[in-house]
Amino acid sequence: MKKIKKLLYYVLGLAVSSSLIYGVFIYHQLQVWKYAGPDAVFKVRAGESFARINYRLKKDGFISNSTVFYRLAKLKSLVTRIRVGEHNIPSNSNMINIITILTAGSGSDISITIPEGKNLYEIAEILESRDVIEDKSDFILDAKTESLTDSLGIPAQTTEGYLYPDTYRFSKNTDPQTVIRRMVKNFFEKVKKLDFTKSSLSPHEVITLASIVEKETGAKFERPLISGVFHNRLKKKMRLQSDPTTIYGIFEDFDGNLRKKDLQQKTDYNTYRIGGLPKGPISNPGLASIKAVLKPKKHSFLYFVSQNDGTHVFTKTYKEHLAAVKKWQLNRKNRKGKSWRDLKK
Repeated sequence: MKKIKKLLYYVLGLAVSSSLIYGVFIYHQLQVWKYAGPDAVFKVRAGESFARINYRLKKDGFISNSTVFYRLAKLKSLVTRIRVGEHNIPSNSNMINIITILTAGSGSDISITIPEGKNLYEIAEILESRDVIEDKSDFILDAKTESLTDSLGIPAQTTEGYLYPDTYRFSKNTDPQTVIRRMVKNFFEKVKKLDFTKSSLSPHEVITLASIVEKETGAKFERPLISGVFHNRLKKKMRLQSDPTTIYGIFEDFDGNLRKKDLQQKTDYNTYRIGGLPKGPISNPGLASIKAVLKPKKHSFLYFVSQNDGTHVFTKTYKEHLAAVKKWQLNRKNRKGKSWRDLKK
């Protein structure tokens, strides 16, 4: 019996000693050991696994023990919370500091806001100007790649209309397809609660008309009114005659001035020359414009003319429309913006 007790005490002693030794080891790894290199930037790539990040941290000398770092992250429930982007890691950082930097800090992520109503060309320009992407032409090419749109569930040849306008965070020089996928995913998240079945238009047609409504007015309260005008014209099989659609059809060659000859040019988007809706969206609408198309204001208006202050005059007859054009577009005193009517034909 005495021998058994002695054995138990011996084993217990070993266990306590081992625990103490292991505890000292963990303490040393987490608190005492520190990254000895100079201040550095560590980049976490989109889609990168924790295991891969952990491996690179150890390989590059930022941490001393990948197993301990993993257990630390798991204990704090941070394994899936490491942020994509560039993170500044100061010299003398310990592993606790580093896991905090990678998860709580914003790193060098770029916060960028895409306004409502911008088209894919304008979005590409914004992204390139902020260094989110390296080359806008790559973004435009990817946005027009049908295999990508198919994989994203978009019933069109481009992602135009589905690049949801919002504030995003991206790392510098992000792959364009990663940006596109993020924006499209956000679009479908935003619209998933909307009921498209009550509209006489298909979901893609709803987005197409919403993109026109978005471009026609900056006044939110007018969107259901303008949507109603377009619905009325579609029912009567009248051409939509929307300047923004004409501009989109020639956008890559557009110099900022819409001329009469442009309105006479036949493209898949020029609603002065084609009936019904254009081939697809001409911009990326916000939720308010999409809702306006799904629930247009019921009225008898068929025309609207800008009052040059962001709002419009709505009329029912062509005669009334011509009077409004004369007052607000042909009268230089009332017209503050530019119009193709000012230019030589």
